[in-house]
Amino acid sequence: MRLSSAHVPRRQLIVATSNPGKLREFRALLADLPFEICSQRDINVVPAEETGASFLENALLKARHAAASGAAAIADDSGLEVDALGGAPGIFSARYAGLGADDAANNAKLMIAMAGVPRERRGARYRCALAFVDGAMDAAPLTAEAHWQGVILDSPRGTGGFGYDSYFWLPELGLSAAELDPPHKNRLSHRGIAMRALRDQLAARNLPVRR
Repeated sequence: MRLSSAHVPRRQLIVATSNPGKLREFRALLADLPFEICSQRDINVVPAEETGASFLENALLKARHAAASGAAAIADDSGLEVDALGGAPGIFSARYAGLGADDAANNAKLMIAMAGVPRERRGARYRCALAFVDGAMDAAPLTAEAHWQGVILDSPRGTGGFGYDSYFWLPELGLSAAELDPPHKNRLSHRGIAMRALRDQLAARNLPVRR
C-alpha cells in the first residue's frame, strides 16, 4: 500500500530559479509532494550560467548546479517561440532585451519585432523542459517537456502571470495567459503539463505522489 505524503519524512528540494513568478508556480505544482521546497536563493546558490543549446540542456545544467550541496533539485528552462521570428526569442526569452532585462523590456522588444506582422502570422508557443536530479551526480535524471500553443497580441491583456503572459493569447479561451487564475493556468500551461509528466516519473521512483 502506498503511503500518503503525510507519513513520509520531508526532504529538501531546491527549485533552481530566482524568478518569483516561477517559484510560485513550482510551489503550487509541488505542494503535495514529500519535499521541503526552497529556492536556490534561500540557500545562497548563485544561478547557473545557461550555456546549453536547448531548453532541456539548460534545465539539466541548472538542476545539477543547484544540487551541488547534495540535495535533490528541480529546474525548468522555458521560453516563448514565435513563428514569425523564426522561433525567437526561444532559449533567450528571459534575456531577450539583454542580460538583466526585466519583463517590461523583453515585451517592449517583442512588440518592436512584431510590428506590422498580421494576426494570421502571430502563432507562437510557450515551451518548457523540466529536469529533476536526486543530487548533482544523479546518473538517471528525470526529464519532461511540453508546449502551450497561442497567438501574440499587439497590446497587453491582464495583470497576472509573468514573462510574456499578457501578450500570449489563447484563442480557444478568449483570454490571455495573464487573465487566467493561477490554478487554471497551472492546469493548461506548458509548465503544468510537463510537471504532470514528471510527477508520473517521480511516482515510478516510489515517491508517494498523488496523481
